[in-house]
Amino acid sequence: MASFATLISLLTITLLSFSCSSQFILPIEKDPLTNLFTTSLNIGTPKHNFNLVIDLGGPILWYDCNKNYNSSTYIPLSCNSKLCSNDAGCISCNGHFKPGCTNNTCGANIINSLVDGIFSGDTGNDVLFISNTKISNILSGCTDSDGFTNNFPLENLPKYSKGILGLARTKLSLPKQLSLSSKKLPNKFALCLPSSKLGRLFIGGVPQKSTFFSKYELTTIPLIINPFSTAPIFTQGEASYEYFIDVKSIKVGGETLNFKSSLLSIDNKGNGGTKITTLKNFTVLHSSIYNPLVRAFVKKASDNKIKKVASVAPFEACFDLNTIYRTNTGFAVPIIDLVFDRGVDWKIFGDNSMVLVNKNVACLGFVDGGKEPQTAVVIGGHQLEDNLLEFDLVSSKLVFSSSLLLRDARCSDFKN
Repeated sequence: MASFATLISLLTITLLSFSCSSQFILPIEKDPLTNLFTTSLNIGTPKHNFNLVIDLGGPILWYDCNKNYNSSTYIPLSCNSKLCSNDAGCISCNGHFKPGCTNNTCGANIINSLVDGIFSGDTGNDVLFISNTKISNILSGCTDSDGFTNNFPLENLPKYSKGILGLARTKLSLPKQLSLSSKKLPNKFALCLPSSKLGRLFIGGVPQKSTFFSKYELTTIPLIINPFSTAPIFTQGEASYEYFIDVKSIKVGGETLNFKSSLLSIDNKGNGGTKITTLKNFTVLHSSIYNPLVRAFVKKASDNKIKKVASVAPFEACFDLNTIYRTNTGFAVPIIDLVFDRGVDWKIFGDNSMVLVNKNVACLGFVDGGKEPQTAVVIGGHQLEDNLLEFDLVSSKLVFSSSLLLRDARCSDFKN
């Protein structure tokens, strides 16, 4: 996405006030209606609290600067600035000067992947407040939702959310901007998504002195780059800024699934492979992977005397809850393994593989993505809950824990 990837290539941020900070911690909540994960930031002067949806593949921080929002510290980025690529045009406004209504302003492409929408907005900088620390000169996008029918940029977000916090591999993501501005803050972040109550976003990586996480065995695998963009708008030849991992095979109940393994590789058009997202509630699989996974899971479940019942959309494999017993890692169902090089695996236990759809039925929480998805495996939010994941962009590695329930803990148990 050239409008942001090139926008900050020459940027040196110099006025931040946190040179001694090595980490910031933000709370994460799970919205009960949409099952999306949100956090909150105070932005502007005076402070305005914004609830923001966390988008692991989102390129920027953007928020709604409608008629109710103003900030005396907002500085629009001029169209004449060497930092402006002008890919999103030059914005002008005839109204009273305020964020979202400025002249000669570098446009921003505001992306809401939940509606496959790209909207116009302004690029500017303002102050943020994280962990009671005031941070200046953070570039972000700002769009006035009042200027669109039915507040379209905010469509499909939780009703109280007013923007998106993008965490993608871009130079305008918040973790990257903060790392450029503090020698002690590495370009890393970690997610511990909650199944209930509060989780955490750790900007700067997993807390090094945390006794909570030190008891877990962490696994490290490479983050790989899809050389073809998966963004809704991009420049020819631009790589994807989403997070891909190199899954080699998938097991159910210890047995490797039989499907065309080339689906797990990224081909010469950028199709295939495995990526991680927070905007899909459940893992989405290419039909040629989904169908054998469901067949194997149902067979293994039947072998354990778990009774299959009628499907409940969007899930195919559903089971009588009375025939499933529970363990410390959730429902006692066949374990699903994502297998990497050298036999390294990411185990998905019952708490992450199953979804309780009513008081009598639980379903396998994977969804059929059809025969021609761009990405063969898209790991969704439910499968990430109560797992610790650190995205280390210094060494391009993913560090993960598998389920915290193995030690009878959840993300909500972490205390700052």
